[in-house]
Amino acid sequence: MSHKILVVDDEEDIIEFVSYNLKKEGFDVETATNGKEAVRKAKVQKPHLVLLDVMMPEVDGIETCNEMRQIDSLKNTFIVFLTARGEDYSQIAGFDAGADDYIVKPVKPRILVSRINAILRRGADSGPEEKNLHGDLLIDRDRYLVLKKGEELNLPKKEFELLSLLLSSPGKVFNRETILSTVWGDDVVVGDRTIDVHIRKLREKIGNEYIKTIKGVGYKFETK
Repeated sequence: MSHKILVVDDEEDIIEFVSYNLKKEGFDVETATNGKEAVRKAKVQKPHLVLLDVMMPEVDGIETCNEMRQIDSLKNTFIVFLTARGEDYSQIAGFDAGADDYIVKPVKPRILVSRINAILRRGADSGPEEKNLHGDLLIDRDRYLVLKKGEELNLPKKEFELLSLLLSSPGKVFNRETILSTVWGDDVVVGDRTIDVHIRKLREKIGNEYIKTIKGVGYKFETK
């Protein structure tokens, strides 16, 4: 089965260039020229991955990503920003909105395809259904679902994967290198600030008492 990719950009030449190279690699490609159209199409098509520009008129990529992350049927969809904005603050805003990766334009077609394939491989083997109870938290790894006291938490994909990693060995300290490699992959260049942003977001949702900071090392999960 070919993967479905939704390419979103307000520049027709970019859409044409990216779509051509993705179709050549066997991907099923749909396009949108603005955020509103992207959300509408994503709801219907449920793509495996959305390739999203940041700078767009009316509704920008950050807002579009935020909206997509509120839609249950798109919780397992990868969202990747493809943009000329490469500043740290721009990347942090993208990850904070729930993005899975960030690719800076211009990018060579082979590199783009390689990055997309690497991202899609992360979700290729979900494994058997796995549910674990940790204090007030129930995590269902098969459904990408987290409940706190029976109430569902809305976690973007990266927050879920970070929490899932910490929960895989409660009490174990995960250093930053391990977290970056496991959650973001070796092909993605992100900084320590990205981890801190996601930890902060997790604490806001599950409570400060679960995730402990080990100064100068990393983080660990503690069950109450």
